[in-house]
Amino acid sequence: MAQRDFCTSQFAGPAILVSYHTIIIGAGMSGLAAGIRLAYFEKSVCVLERHTTIGGLNSFYRLRNRNHDVGLHAVTNYAIPGTTTGPLSKLLRQLRLTWEDFSLHPQNYSKTIFPGQTLTFTNEFEVLLNQVVDQFPQQADNFRRLLRRIDEHDELNLSIKLLSAREVLEGEISDPLLIDMLLCPLMFYGSPTPYDMDFSQFVIMFKSIYYQGFGRPLEGVRRILRKLVRKFKSLGGELKLHAGVRSILTKNGCATGVVLDDGRILEARHFLSTVGSVETLRLCQGSDVQINQYQPGEISFVETIFSLDRHPSQIGHNETIIFYNDSSKFYYENPEHPVDVRSGIICSPNNFQYDTPLVDGTIRVTALANPDYWMKLPQDDYVAEKEYWCKKIVESALRYVPDFRPYVVDTDMFTPRTIKKYTGHVKGCVYGSPEKIRNGRTYLNNLFLCGTDQGFLGIIGAMLSGITIANLHLIKAE
Repeated sequence: MAQRDFCTSQFAGPAILVSYHTIIIGAGMSGLAAGIRLAYFEKSVCVLERHTTIGGLNSFYRLRNRNHDVGLHAVTNYAIPGTTTGPLSKLLRQLRLTWEDFSLHPQNYSKTIFPGQTLTFTNEFEVLLNQVVDQFPQQADNFRRLLRRIDEHDELNLSIKLLSAREVLEGEISDPLLIDMLLCPLMFYGSPTPYDMDFSQFVIMFKSIYYQGFGRPLEGVRRILRKLVRKFKSLGGELKLHAGVRSILTKNGCATGVVLDDGRILEARHFLSTVGSVETLRLCQGSDVQINQYQPGEISFVETIFSLDRHPSQIGHNETIIFYNDSSKFYYENPEHPVDVRSGIICSPNNFQYDTPLVDGTIRVTALANPDYWMKLPQDDYVAEKEYWCKKIVESALRYVPDFRPYVVDTDMFTPRTIKKYTGHVKGCVYGSPEKIRNGRTYLNNLFLCGTDQGFLGIIGAMLSGITIANLHLIKAE
């Protein structure tokens, strides 16, 4: 039975009896991690999830007897088991998990490919450093100066001001091609801002991808999510599926409860939302003025998933991830066309250093998409357009990988429309609002944000976001 508590927020009249210490909206990585952290300190916690599947942006599903990950190409911030420093080590300590719980296997190698130029990188940063020095010799000293700037920056400072990453890079590096090649993977994997990203977010992504690198569990994101849920429940936390939040009740500057889709009302002393700033404020009663403070993002994607009758390595494809762009300038923006086939990401879950190979062969291709276009399509046109653009995306990707079409045995594709359906993000914007709320505070005294719109990026970053906001506002403050 949930512990009963008294709200000490500044309400007029008598204190309100509540059922939970904290209600968390959304059972994604950040929400589950925050729930574990709070439950470890014996707080009564309830995590609410609208869908019957957990994970949010990083979930999984089974289709035609095949397992698929959603969102997860790779876990960033890789570290070898036993490492005592870095984000992954910190995360495991905070959640009282073991290295084996995630069981990450390192990538083979990845590439960023622009016309006439390729940068290869692995989980050893020296590989990328040597590539830059060899291919951009006139920028070698400039790149090392940028690295010092990155090392000196405190990207975890929650009060630091916004700063354009592109402006910083242009101040250190004089070759625009190198700037775009460095930015391409980082923006694809974490920027809500067209053509740019906040410098703190740039540093987070630079370290997580280039310094630390990629890893993946053999079972994919399922393994991580199941470990989180089991840990949360073992500590007494409650997880309610098919329990979407219709609205957040407010009074005198505080949240008092949530109304679920079925009309039930749950009350708590504190509330933590993982669904985004704009999305959360839209749930709050009387928050029209506050909503205008934030704008939803417009960066979204389509992704095609191809199941093969053989492993990609058997047709000569060994790269873990390829980030490609067909011109010297990288156009990271909401495209005019339904899909921008000028650039994209090719990922193979097979191409990690597993002890036992995956059963199925898979290639996933991701590209920028126009969310408004996909949201407004009638259903019949939607299906036809998916088929058309799936073929165009494959044609684009085949410039960088062997032709895998003869070996495809199954195909699936999701769009911004799918992302909105399963995450609630306005326009299906994967990385949320360009304006992050790093300290997690909202206009309500006891309602906080973590996850996408708090600002820590990637799967490890999302979990650290939940932990950080829980520590800051819901544990240390008491």
